[in-house]
Amino acid sequence: MKYEVKNLEELRAVAGNVLRSFVEMPQKSTATVVGLSGDLGAGKTAFTKCVASILGINEVVTSPTFVLEKGYAIPRGSLLGERFTKLIHIDAYRLENEKEMQALEWEALLLDEHNLIFIEWPEQVKGVLPKDIIMISFQYVDEGVRSVTVE
Repeated sequence: MKYEVKNLEELRAVAGNVLRSFVEMPQKSTATVVGLSGDLGAGKTAFTKCVASILGINEVVTSPTFVLEKGYAIPRGSLLGERFTKLIHIDAYRLENEKEMQALEWEALLLDEHNLIFIEWPEQVKGVLPKDIIMISFQYVDEGVRSVTVE
């Protein structure tokens, strides 16, 4: 599905569509991983902020570029609060290879079916990503306009 997004409200609508699609997917025995791909400033972190807001997360969501990973508790009773208990936001931009994911206890994160993992710059660590990753790409169209493609 491809969307053209001109403002934060439209980006939030795309995030809502993506989250609603998770409701319809069968429950997995492992984490659900979403790869967010696109240039700097294309909207990856803004999208994750929209997701967090829709899920009822009240904490301020910022890019985990320098800390690599941030985790947020998903409140029970929210859109996906019965299925997922934690939103994990990873930024792999500064990672040089897949081995560096071990510092995040990547294998353990993947084993928990209640984790919803959003990973920016997934191409940096593609060798350790699950085969069933959901990919979302963000492209700069022009000032204030982005193309968002959900695969």
